[in-house]
Amino acid sequence: MSSDPIKEFAESRIVAGDFPSASWVVSDEKGILSEGAAGLAVTGDVRVEASVDTIYDLASLTKPLVTGLLFAILLESGELALDEPLSVHFEEFASEGKREITFEDLLAHRTGFEAWRPFYLEVEGDGRDERLAGIVRKIAELPLSGAVGDRVVYSDLNFLLLGALIEKISGRRLDELALEHIIRPLGLESTSFLPSQILYGRIAASEKGNAYEKEISVEMGFETSEYDWRTEVIRGEVHDENCRFVSGVSGHAGLFATAAETARIASLFLPGSELLRPGTLELFRKNLTPGLDQARSCAFQLAATEDSSAHGTIPDASFGHLGFTGTMIWIDPEHRRTYVLLTNRTHGRRPPFADLFDARNGFLRAAARIVREGR
Repeated sequence: MSSDPIKEFAESRIVAGDFPSASWVVSDEKGILSEGAAGLAVTGDVRVEASVDTIYDLASLTKPLVTGLLFAILLESGELALDEPLSVHFEEFASEGKREITFEDLLAHRTGFEAWRPFYLEVEGDGRDERLAGIVRKIAELPLSGAVGDRVVYSDLNFLLLGALIEKISGRRLDELALEHIIRPLGLESTSFLPSQILYGRIAASEKGNAYEKEISVEMGFETSEYDWRTEVIRGEVHDENCRFVSGVSGHAGLFATAAETARIASLFLPGSELLRPGTLELFRKNLTPGLDQARSCAFQLAATEDSSAHGTIPDASFGHLGFTGTMIWIDPEHRRTYVLLTNRTHGRRPPFADLFDARNGFLRAAARIVREGR
């Protein structure tokens, strides 16, 4: 049995059926405290063992690691302001009730938009630009769950809009911007939207087809029989169907990376960041939703949120994010620590997928043990 408590824990959760594989990194300013992998990145007839070089579909970690960072860059350049209304750039949102939506509302999930919607079943368009513009128009037509700012509703729609906004202002796609401002400057070789065929053998597999989204779409009352659903094991292609609909590049999903390179991007949010100024970094740890049921900062959830997997395990000022495929990051600015856990929980089983709350909390507790023991 390994002496690394994280490896022991990961192996126990694989046996329990939470996920077939995991890869992780825990680091601080002195370097890596724990790094490893366990389980099978691909199961079935072709079995591929996970390693520290395994690349995972990061899912919603794309929101802070790409969209949040790119927004912060535009903020520092003066091209955007947090209190600026979305309707300034998208006139579709100049209607009653929506003209008050600001970029800060989007970043903190204070808009009141529903959590998810299968736009690929209701938006038409032949190319990516047409489809993305159609999604923006559709979101503008949707009702809100209440007044803007009076509640937190975590929603992919907010970051679909932010991604479209960044592209409109810059005149370039998110993947191009991520390559220029994040991936190349950090020297990352395994991080990308739309991973190349060369990397295919290192990529962890996801769900067989997309039965989960199909089932949810049916429950929401959508007609699904005419859509060309995937039936094969999803590997090397984004799991999220809305992201796939816009060619695999969006503000809410689409990024692939290893645990080590995910941690490297996460380090850009720490004090002394090589990318952002101290005042900008403060936005990622500042509670933008005081008095509401979640503590949220710019693009992140704070560990102060009582029902978060990090609450009570790492400092309340820590901020993090989860991804549907089974991914997680937490960043502790006070102690300059990053915690990355990547899994492929959708692979090798049908919905419902495992609830990873205990696994994520257990990972952080195992990491805390390593920190205490000074490894």
